[in-house]
Amino acid sequence: MRGRFITVEGAEGAGKSTNVAFIKRLLQARGMVVHATREPGGTPLAEEIRRLLVTPREEAVDATAETLLIFAARAQHLAACIEPALAAGRWVLCDRFTDSTFAYQGGGRGVDEAWIEQLADRVHGGRCPDLTLYLDAPPAVGVERLGGRPLDRFEAEGTAFLGRARATFRRRAAGLPRIVEVDANRPLVEVQADLAAAIERALEAWRQ
Repeated sequence: MRGRFITVEGAEGAGKSTNVAFIKRLLQARGMVVHATREPGGTPLAEEIRRLLVTPREEAVDATAETLLIFAARAQHLAACIEPALAAGRWVLCDRFTDSTFAYQGGGRGVDEAWIEQLADRVHGGRCPDLTLYLDAPPAVGVERLGGRPLDRFEAEGTAFLGRARATFRRRAAGLPRIVEVDANRPLVEVQADLAAAIERALEAWRQ
């Protein structure tokens, strides 16, 4: 089976990092060579852009500038990491991709979604995830899970912003067959059972 591109989406505190590690182990147990990565980031240059984006600062960050920085990181990530890995037959498992841009910059910031679509078409054209696993949790739950640690610029936006992002995630999940929504407001064992089932369904479909 050729390499596949799987993304994991969700708001802050939804459990993405924990479940990316779980999905990676699941795929490796089935013989896949998996490269796990993240956005923004995934290459040295893209990680530098990530630091610019997530670091709290006194200067207000323009939503257009933020969106362009995210796509700049994404273009580098695709060229230097994702596309080479897929071409080599590896499976790419990515913590966030363009669905997050629609949710955070589109839903959260109010950036025009048609413009985001144009940027996505220019940066990655037909490269769309084969499967997206969206971990859904109420914003208040996600914020509570973050605990008392210092928050990055997006985590500190609060529940109103995260609620708008969540509404966009859920709308996209309802309209795009590649996105599987998983209720992340449950015990981890139940969440991971649903993730494993979604992976198995996808593997079966890809074998045909």
